[in-house]
Amino acid sequence: MEDRLGGHVQSVDRALSLLEELAQDDRGLRLTELSKRTGLSLTTVHRLLTTLEQRRFVQFSQVDNAWHVGLQAFAVGSAFSRERNFVAPALPFLRRLRDQTRETANLGVVEGGEIVLVTQVPSREIARAISTVGGRTPMTASGMGKAILSSYSRASVHATVEQHGMRRVTRTTIGTIEALESQLTETRRNGYAIDDEEFVPGLRCVAAPIYNNKAEVVCAISISGLPARMTPERLPVLGRRIVRVASDLTVALGGRPQVH
Repeated sequence: MEDRLGGHVQSVDRALSLLEELAQDDRGLRLTELSKRTGLSLTTVHRLLTTLEQRRFVQFSQVDNAWHVGLQAFAVGSAFSRERNFVAPALPFLRRLRDQTRETANLGVVEGGEIVLVTQVPSREIARAISTVGGRTPMTASGMGKAILSSYSRASVHATVEQHGMRRVTRTTIGTIEALESQLTETRRNGYAIDDEEFVPGLRCVAAPIYNNKAEVVCAISISGLPARMTPERLPVLGRRIVRVASDLTVALGGRPQVH
Protein backbone atom coordinates (compact mmCIF):
# COMPACT_ATOMS: atom_id res chain seq x y z
CA MET A 1 0.00 0.00 0.00
CA GLU A 2 1.24 3.49 -0.88
CA ASP A 3 2.34 5.72 1.99
CA ARG A 4 0.00 8.68 2.32
CA LEU A 5 0.73 12.14 3.71
CA GLY A 6 -2.19 14.42 4.46
CA GLY A 7 -4.38 12.71 1.89
CA HIS A 8 -1.62 12.71 -0.74
CA VAL A 9 0.12 9.66 -2.17
CA GLN A 10 3.71 10.14 -1.05
CA SER A 11 5.40 8.61 -4.10
CA VAL A 12 3.34 10.79 -6.46
CA ASP A 13 4.15 13.87 -4.42
CA ARG A 14 7.86 13.05 -4.50
CA ALA A 15 7.85 12.32 -8.24
CA LEU A 16 6.16 15.63 -8.96
CA SER A 17 8.69 17.46 -6.77
CA LEU A 18 11.44 16.03 -8.99
CA LEU A 19 9.67 17.24 -12.12
CA GLU A 20 9.25 20.70 -10.61
CA GLU A 21 12.96 20.91 -9.79
CA LEU A 22 13.94 19.79 -13.30
CA ALA A 23 11.59 22.36 -14.82
CA GLN A 24 13.44 25.13 -12.96
CA ASP A 25 16.82 24.38 -14.54
CA ASP A 26 17.23 24.22 -18.31
CA ARG A 27 20.73 22.78 -17.91
CA GLY A 28 19.41 19.64 -16.27
CA LEU A 29 20.29 18.28 -12.83
CA ARG A 30 22.41 15.40 -11.65
CA LEU A 31 21.17 12.77 -9.26
CA THR A 32 23.05 14.23 -6.30
CA GLU A 33 21.71 17.72 -7.04
CA LEU A 34 18.13 16.46 -7.16
CA SER A 35 18.65 14.58 -3.91
CA LYS A 36 19.97 17.71 -2.21
CA ARG A 37 17.22 19.98 -3.53
CA THR A 38 14.35 17.66 -2.64
CA GLY A 39 15.77 16.20 0.55
CA LEU A 40 15.17 12.68 -0.76
CA SER A 41 17.70 9.88 -0.59
CA LEU A 42 19.73 8.99 -3.68
CA THR A 43 18.03 5.60 -3.82
CA THR A 44 14.55 7.13 -3.75
CA VAL A 45 15.41 9.75 -6.35
CA HIS A 46 16.89 7.15 -8.70
CA ARG A 47 13.87 4.86 -8.30
CA LEU A 48 11.41 7.65 -9.06
CA LEU A 49 13.44 8.95 -12.00
CA THR A 50 13.61 5.48 -13.50
CA THR A 51 9.83 5.20 -13.35
CA LEU A 52 9.36 8.67 -14.82
CA GLU A 53 11.87 7.85 -17.55
CA GLN A 54 9.89 4.76 -18.54
CA ARG A 55 6.86 7.02 -19.03
CA ARG A 56 9.03 9.59 -20.88
CA PHE A 57 8.38 12.35 -18.34
CA VAL A 58 12.13 12.69 -17.79
CA GLN A 59 15.19 11.75 -19.81
CA PHE A 60 18.82 11.14 -18.96
CA SER A 61 21.62 12.69 -21.02
CA GLN A 62 24.88 10.78 -21.13
CA VAL A 63 26.55 13.88 -22.55
CA ASP A 64 26.32 15.83 -19.29
CA ASN A 65 25.24 13.00 -16.96
CA ALA A 66 22.16 15.01 -16.04
CA TRP A 67 18.43 14.50 -15.96
CA HIS A 68 16.10 16.68 -18.00
CA VAL A 69 12.35 17.14 -18.46
CA GLY A 70 11.10 14.61 -21.01
CA LEU A 71 8.86 14.86 -24.05
CA GLN A 72 5.80 13.45 -22.31
CA ALA A 73 5.91 16.23 -19.74
CA PHE A 74 5.79 18.71 -22.60
CA ALA A 75 2.88 16.84 -24.20
CA VAL A 76 0.89 16.91 -20.96
CA GLY A 77 1.77 20.54 -20.29
CA SER A 78 0.68 21.59 -23.78
CA ALA A 79 -2.86 20.56 -22.84
CA PHE A 80 -2.94 23.72 -20.70
CA SER A 81 -2.30 25.83 -23.81
CA ARG A 82 -5.07 24.05 -25.67
CA GLU A 83 -7.50 24.61 -22.84
CA ARG A 84 -6.43 28.20 -22.34
CA ASN A 85 -6.90 28.97 -26.01
CA PHE A 86 -5.50 32.49 -25.68
CA VAL A 87 -1.88 31.32 -25.29
CA ALA A 88 -1.05 30.46 -28.92
CA PRO A 89 -2.91 33.48 -30.41
CA ALA A 90 -1.04 35.75 -27.99
CA LEU A 91 2.42 34.84 -29.28
CA PRO A 92 2.38 37.15 -32.37
CA PHE A 93 1.32 40.03 -30.12
CA LEU A 94 4.09 39.26 -27.64
CA ARG A 95 6.64 39.15 -30.46
CA ARG A 96 5.34 42.48 -31.72
CA LEU A 97 5.64 43.93 -28.23
CA ARG A 98 9.18 42.57 -27.88
CA ASP A 99 10.21 44.00 -31.25
CA GLN A 100 8.64 47.40 -30.60
CA THR A 101 10.10 47.83 -27.13
CA ARG A 102 13.22 45.61 -27.34
CA GLU A 103 12.24 44.21 -23.94
CA THR A 104 11.12 40.74 -22.85
CA ALA A 105 7.38 40.15 -23.33
CA ASN A 106 5.48 37.89 -20.96
CA LEU A 107 2.03 36.36 -20.50
CA GLY A 108 0.73 35.20 -17.12
CA VAL A 109 -2.39 33.82 -15.48
CA VAL A 110 -3.65 33.73 -11.89
CA GLU A 111 -3.44 30.56 -9.84
CA GLY A 112 -3.66 30.37 -6.07
CA GLY A 113 -3.11 34.08 -5.51
CA GLU A 114 0.02 34.09 -7.66
CA ILE A 115 0.90 34.91 -11.24
CA VAL A 116 2.14 31.91 -13.19
CA LEU A 117 4.26 32.77 -16.22
CA VAL A 118 2.74 30.80 -19.12
CA THR A 119 4.84 31.94 -22.05
CA GLN A 120 7.56 34.44 -22.82
CA VAL A 121 9.29 36.07 -25.80
CA PRO A 122 12.80 37.01 -24.60
CA SER A 123 14.43 40.32 -25.42
CA ARG A 124 17.30 40.29 -27.87
CA GLU A 125 19.11 42.64 -25.52
CA ILE A 126 21.30 41.48 -22.63
CA ALA A 127 18.69 41.13 -19.92
CA ARG A 128 17.30 38.95 -17.18
CA ALA A 129 13.86 37.50 -17.62
CA ILE A 130 11.21 38.24 -14.99
CA SER A 131 11.04 34.50 -14.39
CA THR A 132 11.25 31.19 -16.19
CA VAL A 133 8.10 29.81 -17.79
CA GLY A 134 6.13 28.13 -15.04
CA GLY A 135 7.58 30.47 -12.43
CA ARG A 136 5.35 32.10 -9.84
CA THR A 137 5.13 35.65 -8.51
CA PRO A 138 2.90 37.03 -5.73
CA MET A 139 0.09 39.02 -7.33
CA THR A 140 0.78 42.10 -5.20
CA ALA A 141 4.49 42.09 -6.16
CA SER A 142 3.83 41.66 -9.89
CA GLY A 143 2.92 44.05 -12.67
CA MET A 144 0.71 41.39 -14.24
CA GLY A 145 -0.80 40.63 -10.85
CA LYS A 146 -1.68 44.25 -10.20
CA ALA A 147 -3.03 44.63 -13.74
CA ILE A 148 -5.41 41.74 -13.05
CA LEU A 149 -6.27 42.96 -9.54
CA SER A 150 -7.26 46.31 -11.03
CA SER A 151 -10.26 44.54 -12.60
CA TYR A 152 -11.43 43.24 -9.21
CA SER A 153 -13.93 44.94 -6.95
CA ARG A 154 -12.59 46.46 -3.73
CA ALA A 155 -14.12 43.59 -1.77
CA SER A 156 -12.47 41.00 -4.03
CA VAL A 157 -9.09 42.71 -3.68
CA HIS A 158 -9.40 42.62 0.11
CA ALA A 159 -10.50 38.98 0.02
CA THR A 160 -7.51 38.06 -2.14
CA VAL A 161 -5.09 39.80 0.20
CA GLU A 162 -6.74 38.28 3.25
CA GLN A 163 -6.45 34.79 1.79
CA HIS A 164 -2.97 35.00 0.26
CA GLY A 165 -1.28 37.85 2.08
CA MET A 166 1.13 40.47 0.76
CA ARG A 167 4.54 38.82 0.77
CA ARG A 168 7.37 41.34 0.67
CA VAL A 169 10.07 40.12 -1.68
CA THR A 170 12.31 43.19 -2.13
CA ARG A 171 12.70 46.49 -0.31
CA THR A 172 10.36 48.16 -2.82
CA THR A 173 7.55 45.58 -2.62
CA ILE A 174 4.37 47.25 -1.42
CA GLY A 175 3.31 45.94 1.98
CA THR A 176 -0.02 47.51 2.89
CA ILE A 177 -3.53 47.26 1.50
CA GLU A 178 -3.67 51.08 1.37
CA ALA A 179 -0.61 51.24 -0.89
CA LEU A 180 -2.05 48.49 -3.07
CA GLU A 181 -5.39 50.27 -3.43
CA SER A 182 -3.57 53.47 -4.39
CA GLN A 183 -1.62 51.65 -7.11
CA LEU A 184 -4.74 49.90 -8.39
CA THR A 185 -6.54 53.24 -8.68
CA GLU A 186 -3.64 54.55 -10.76
CA THR A 187 -3.62 51.36 -12.82
CA ARG A 188 -7.30 51.75 -13.66
CA ARG A 189 -6.70 55.37 -14.65
CA ASN A 190 -3.68 54.62 -16.86
CA GLY A 191 -4.68 51.20 -18.15
CA TYR A 192 -1.38 49.64 -17.14
CA ALA A 193 0.39 48.53 -13.94
CA ILE A 194 4.03 48.91 -12.92
CA ASP A 195 6.33 46.59 -10.98
CA ASP A 196 9.21 48.79 -9.86
CA GLU A 197 11.78 46.16 -8.83
CA GLU A 198 9.18 44.67 -6.48
CA PHE A 199 9.88 41.02 -7.27
CA VAL A 200 13.36 41.01 -8.78
CA PRO A 201 15.87 43.73 -7.82
CA GLY A 202 17.12 45.44 -10.95
CA LEU A 203 14.07 44.58 -13.04
CA ARG A 204 11.06 46.73 -13.93
CA CYS A 205 7.83 45.61 -15.56
CA VAL A 206 4.85 47.25 -17.21
CA ALA A 207 1.68 45.16 -17.58
CA ALA A 208 -1.87 45.30 -18.91
CA PRO A 209 -4.86 42.95 -18.61
CA ILE A 210 -6.52 40.88 -21.36
CA TYR A 211 -10.30 40.38 -21.37
CA ASN A 212 -12.76 37.80 -22.69
CA ASN A 213 -16.17 38.40 -24.29
CA LYS A 214 -17.73 38.84 -20.84
CA ALA A 215 -15.30 41.66 -20.00
CA GLU A 216 -13.58 39.35 -17.51
CA VAL A 217 -9.79 39.30 -17.22
CA VAL A 218 -8.36 36.00 -18.45
CA CYS A 219 -4.65 36.82 -18.32
CA ALA A 220 -2.18 39.70 -18.45
CA ILE A 221 0.80 40.62 -20.60
CA SER A 222 3.88 42.54 -19.57
CA ILE A 223 7.25 43.75 -20.70
CA SER A 224 10.22 43.51 -18.37
CA GLY A 225 13.69 45.00 -18.53
CA LEU A 226 16.52 46.72 -16.73
CA PRO A 227 15.82 50.06 -15.00
CA ALA A 228 18.61 51.63 -17.07
CA ARG A 229 16.45 51.04 -20.15
CA MET A 230 13.00 51.22 -18.55
CA THR A 231 13.55 54.64 -17.02
CA PRO A 232 10.79 56.61 -15.26
CA GLU A 233 10.64 58.89 -18.30
CA ARG A 234 10.14 55.93 -20.65
CA LEU A 235 7.56 54.08 -18.54
CA PRO A 236 4.52 56.10 -19.77
CA VAL A 237 5.57 55.49 -23.39
CA LEU A 238 5.91 51.76 -22.73
CA GLY A 239 2.63 51.83 -20.82
CA ARG A 240 0.71 53.32 -23.73
CA ARG A 241 2.28 50.81 -26.09
CA ILE A 242 1.36 47.80 -23.96
CA VAL A 243 -2.18 49.13 -23.55
CA ARG A 244 -2.54 49.24 -27.35
CA VAL A 245 -1.20 45.71 -27.78
CA ALA A 246 -3.39 44.44 -24.94
CA SER A 247 -6.42 46.05 -26.57
CA ASP A 248 -5.57 44.49 -29.94
CA LEU A 249 -5.11 41.06 -28.34
CA THR A 250 -8.39 41.40 -26.45
CA VAL A 251 -10.19 42.18 -29.74
CA ALA A 252 -8.41 39.30 -31.51
CA LEU A 253 -9.68 36.94 -28.81
CA GLY A 254 -13.23 38.23 -29.20
CA GLY A 255 -13.09 40.01 -25.88
CA ARG A 256 -14.11 43.42 -24.64
CA PRO A 257 -12.46 45.48 -21.90
CA GLN A 258 -14.13 46.58 -18.69
CA VAL A 259 -15.42 50.11 -18.43
CA HIS A 260 -14.17 51.63 -15.16
